[in-house]
Amino acid sequence: MLYGSYEILYGTRYYWLGPRKPYMAHPSPQRQVLGLVGWLAASFVAGGIGAIASASAGAFYAQLSRPSWAPPSWLFGPVWSVLYVLIGVAAWLVWRKHGFRGAPAALKLFGIQLLANALWTWLFFVWHLGAISLAEIVVLWLLIVSTIVAFWRLHRAAAVMLVPYLIWVSFASALTFSLWRLNPAVLG
Repeated sequence: MLYGSYEILYGTRYYWLGPRKPYMAHPSPQRQVLGLVGWLAASFVAGGIGAIASASAGAFYAQLSRPSWAPPSWLFGPVWSVLYVLIGVAAWLVWRKHGFRGAPAALKLFGIQLLANALWTWLFFVWHLGAISLAEIVVLWLLIVSTIVAFWRLHRAAAVMLVPYLIWVSFASALTFSLWRLNPAVLG
């Protein structure tokens, strides 16, 4: 039963269901747009950090012995761009429905997996650490699965939006393993 509501900063309306229930945020339309921009920005910042590391990735990738099923280097940019949009919108949906107070663990997990996402490109393309990048992408995969589970409990559409990301990282994990095994001198 709804007991009341009141306005707080930036037009966010908080409803409470009783003295022991957490607040559920329902951001104003303006705040929702700003939130969407913020979550997309966070996703693309992670992508940008990876892009800085992959500035010479095309040349490095071309010199590697690759399995026959490896995609061309030009495909990675468009795929990641679509994935970063999905990732950002998924986090926004959870935030919009629950706010930081209602979904702290899920949104922190989301942030951690974004950091792991950005780190992989540096490990593989800049530092050429094949075994470590393989271990890190497995950790990233586990973080994505954990984020999907956490999001599923809060907003199922948001969880489903992360599934293409999980599929791509699964593929990238297999590719990382193959490249590491085929190029031991370069990827130590």
